[in-house]
Amino acid sequence: MPPVTRNLVIANGVLFFLTLAIGNALAVPLALWPVGGGFMPWQLVTYAFLHGGVTHILFNMLGLYFFGPRVEERLGGRRFLLLYFISGLAGAALSFWFAPSAAVIGASGALFGVMLAFAHYWPDVQIYIMGILPLPARVAVLLMAAFALWSGLNGSRMGVADFAHLGGFAGGWLYLQWVDRAGGSKKFRAKATPTAAKENLLHWKRVDPKSVHEVNRDEVNRILDKISAKGLGSLTPQERAFLSNFVPPDDRVPPPT
Repeated sequence: MPPVTRNLVIANGVLFFLTLAIGNALAVPLALWPVGGGFMPWQLVTYAFLHGGVTHILFNMLGLYFFGPRVEERLGGRRFLLLYFISGLAGAALSFWFAPSAAVIGASGALFGVMLAFAHYWPDVQIYIMGILPLPARVAVLLMAAFALWSGLNGSRMGVADFAHLGGFAGGWLYLQWVDRAGGSKKFRAKATPTAAKENLLHWKRVDPKSVHEVNRDEVNRILDKISAKGLGSLTPQERAFLSNFVPPDDRVPPPT
């Protein structure tokens, strides 16, 4: 795992075992309590490092383990950490607003922001819901958001902090909008991206992902899957330029002389 993801998993694990050893003397002041019911400002951050049991922390840390590394490598460590904390803070904010009497613990809000980022950058990659049902990442995120909204409006059964989940999605989405704009205007990126003629990609089926370095292999597979599903016309200029580097040279149309 890259360093920020690894350190977040370690921090969650350490605090979990500390709360098991110390009990409510540590857990109570760190959980997110309602205003007037024990709330302290630091709880906006610390609540996301507490968990109510082995299953709770296991699912959250597995999600962070699967989605965090790729998102961190895409955003960089500093921006990934900001995404994590902003999503957690937004989860606390929505929980305050829509469930003002509820106490909240867990990294789910922060994790949902990370999952949204994964779906934002790799929308067509299939993920498995409950390890069984394969869905494109963007569809999985939409279904999770819809379920959290429905559950929250119907009383959030089984003690699930649905509005914290929705807040994590909202905070992650707002942060990613800022990241995309701060990275340079779309017009500038389009001009700066080398153009790849469509003719150079006509033999995309002959690209062998196994021959591609592992650093680029996932992205090559994602683009090939996108072409299979939607055709060459669905590629962005950046994707065309990237894939053109892996089309076998003998298949390319020679440049005019």
